Amino acid sequence: MVAGKRYFSASDASENKQAQRCRRVFREFCHLSGLFAVADAIPFLGWLDLGRHEKTLKKTAKEMDSIAQEWLEEHRRRKDSGEVNSTQDFMDVMLSVLDGKNLGDYDADTVNKATCLALIVGGSDTIVVTLTWALSLLLNNRDTLKKAQEELDIQVGKERLVNEQDISKLVYLQAIVKETLRLYPPAALGGPRQFTEDCTLGGYHVSKGTRLILNLSKIQKDPRIWMSPTEFQPERFLTTHKDLDPRGKHFEFIPFGAGRRACPGIAFALQMLHLTLANFLQAFDFSTPSNARVDMCESLGLTNMKSTPLEVLISPRMSLLI
Repeated sequence: MVAGKRYFSASDASENKQAQRCRRVFREFCHLSGLFAVADAIPFLGWLDLGRHEKTLKKTAKEMDSIAQEWLEEHRRRKDSGEVNSTQDFMDVMLSVLDGKNLGDYDADTVNKATCLALIVGGSDTIVVTLTWALSLLLNNRDTLKKAQEELDIQVGKERLVNEQDISKLVYLQAIVKETLRLYPPAALGGPRQFTEDCTLGGYHVSKGTRLILNLSKIQKDPRIWMSPTEFQPERFLTTHKDLDPRGKHFEFIPFGAGRRACPGIAFALQMLHLTLANFLQAFDFSTPSNARVDMCESLGLTNMKSTPLEVLISPRMSLLI
């Protein structure tokens, strides 16, 4: 969809090596980007690079750029040779849009690579993380899991797989996704914002150039806004908070940030979250080894990952899969 690559179902050895490299680099980048660096709090100590986080992050970012450059060169060769695909991916479109454009101080290839990488980081790893939390929450709340599967059986049935057109009818599933995003946003902290002028905010003077980082997890569990804020209650998005939208339109619920600098992969992430979770719940029954509760501890990183792997047992619940 973004760069014409499918790195989670590689078919041959060479592709498998590329897939492993890509997954490793993206996972390292997300982990390193969320680590605390002393220089973030005490800038003049930045030269020490305690823990060597900055050096490692720069090395990882350079390898990410190398991967994107390989994709770009492959797309450009295909474009120059006149090879036509039945469907173009995002990088193909960007090549056509940026061709011959004057971007001032910006390099067209850099813009193309940066945009594609932003979409992949913002729309793929976050999907995996959120789906992991959703399944974990459902395994710890079996009644909710049963209700979601009953809704799928009624609205879709078991004779065919759920598709994108069905999602609008699956209101309880949508509530589950919203509640998962509220309790475990893809990133616990929002992207930094910088004040362009002096202002007063909440009675405090804020100087121009100050950077602001929102604690999304704290906002979305504020007891002044949410009843039983730490409990998993999808029903709240069918009643008291049914009008809240995760696309950044309501200050109390901004799992992807808000404004012009919100996550660029919101639409892609929401589409994939609903469709993938719906397919999982329709096709399989889930349980944990020994029916133990799932550990819900969070880890540190750019994305809000579980600190321990999710161990789950699955069995088919549709005859067409047997």
